[in-house]
Amino acid sequence: MTRVSVALLLAILASAMYLVAVQYESRRVFTELDKARSEARYLKTDFDRLQVEKRSQATPARVERLAREKLQMRQVSPGITNYLTASGEVAMPAHISTTTTAVQP
Repeated sequence: MTRVSVALLLAILASAMYLVAVQYESRRVFTELDKARSEARYLKTDFDRLQVEKRSQATPARVERLAREKLQMRQVSPGITNYLTASGEVAMPAHISTTTTAVQP
């Protein structure tokens, strides 16, 4: 009878130790999951903020202003337009004088 009691006591102790280990692992995994969810919320918020910033940077008025100021671009007009023919020569429209020189590559 005592051998059976000792065997049962050892089985109960082993079961208790296993239960403690499983609960600890469960808490550790839950903590990791909570951290991952928190990081996902942060990344989603940051992504949304960057999307708004991207949209604000690409407004037509801002692009036009930067093109004018930083790239010294200007509106197209017939007076400053050179037309090229298939042979590579500059062809000027009839209403423009032919005193304009073309830049050769």
